[in-house]
Amino acid sequence: MESKALLNILERNSPRQLIEPHPDAEQMKLVYKAALRAPDHGWIRPTRFIEVSGDGLEKLSNIFQQFAQDHLEDVSDATLEKYKQAPFRAPMIVILVSTIKEHPKVPALEQMFSTATAGQNILLALNALGFGGIWRTGKFAMNKQIGSFLGLEDNQEVLGYLYIGTPVGENKKIPELDPENFVKKL
Repeated sequence: MESKALLNILERNSPRQLIEPHPDAEQMKLVYKAALRAPDHGWIRPTRFIEVSGDGLEKLSNIFQQFAQDHLEDVSDATLEKYKQAPFRAPMIVILVSTIKEHPKVPALEQMFSTATAGQNILLALNALGFGGIWRTGKFAMNKQIGSFLGLEDNQEVLGYLYIGTPVGENKKIPELDPENFVKKL
């Protein structure tokens, strides 16, 4: 029989739509505590978060538009409008930022993996609290130019955007996967 914690992992799903309410400050404090339990070789603490809600969604919308106009070629008006509306797909967004530090034993990629794991912990914590989250990347992640629009340092990089809110509608149908198809034994 599966525990509640294991069921939380087995049943987590990226919802089709997210609406208000989003987690309050106390709930987000728990979510961030869960995120910071991610593996972190060398105790480097590379993970940072930018929390976006309320008026911040409009600011992020403006950042996405400006970034697209300045750094993407041949952006149609329809695509620009899509980028403008992107932040409004959820009432809250947490931007995952990895702060890369020079370290003799922990390469940059491993530090980014730590931040990615923190992102997964956020999604699981949200699910446990009855909220939903969707991890998005696209053109606004994994590039140095977007960081300047967000006020990041040269050693920081956006790994993704976690859209957060209350799920509505039916969950996506995720097929049952047989672990034997993914595991090789030596």
